[in-house]
Amino acid sequence: MTNPDDDDANLRRGTRCSNRTASASDRFAAVTGPSKTPVALSWSGGKDSALALAALRAEPSLDVVALLTSVTLGYDRISIHGVRRSLLRAQARAAGISLHEIVLQPNSSNDLYDQAVAYALDTLRQAHPSLETVAYGDLFLEDVRRYREERLRPLGFVASFPLWGRPTRELAEEFIDRGFEARLVCVDTTQLDGSFAGRAFDRRLIADLPSSVDPCGERGEFHTFVSDGPIFDAPIAYATGDVVLRDDRFAYCDLVPSG
Repeated sequence: MTNPDDDDANLRRGTRCSNRTASASDRFAAVTGPSKTPVALSWSGGKDSALALAALRAEPSLDVVALLTSVTLGYDRISIHGVRRSLLRAQARAAGISLHEIVLQPNSSNDLYDQAVAYALDTLRQAHPSLETVAYGDLFLEDVRRYREERLRPLGFVASFPLWGRPTRELAEEFIDRGFEARLVCVDTTQLDGSFAGRAFDRRLIADLPSSVDPCGERGEFHTFVSDGPIFDAPIAYATGDVVLRDDRFAYCDLVPSG
């Protein structure tokens, strides 16, 4: 099985952002109290990660202490999604959560990936000794869930899936209704036409998706970048750049930081 992670990671800390009136950072500042259970969230920068963060923050007993993201060395971008590292760090600042990156070589094997994750989690646990849970935004793919659980168990961690089993059409519409904003940054052209790359994730896009495509892109049909929503203190400013085809398969829309 190929590396399933749109989301995981380690190594560098992001900085905190100031508040956006009394919104995200005021309500969800990462301060672990004695009654709160620390959780690390596997973060791709996309809509499922954003909804997972919102779900975790809705649980008063939980404290999301870190975002974990895989970054590909040389490209300086989020693995698979192709989003610039600077935009990833802007997300972490807007969410007010420490960012930890796993820096991967291009085309890393599963073994190298597993070693990087093990090192990342060990480093993170040194900062948070009671940390035992890593949360993921996966929705229904059993093989991916099993992969994550099997890889975490020997490391002394358990996996959590706060969105698991939710109807994906319902989740896609909830994302829009709650005021999140996202854009498609990667499209697998074997499953969806490349013209969808760069489009805003909105109701019109959902209506335009072929019936064979999951509304949340859970089978890898597409990936997104979230630029605004209730989890952030401020929107992430960017401009839409060129769309390029990689490996004769994946259409990437470049997002350029602005503002």
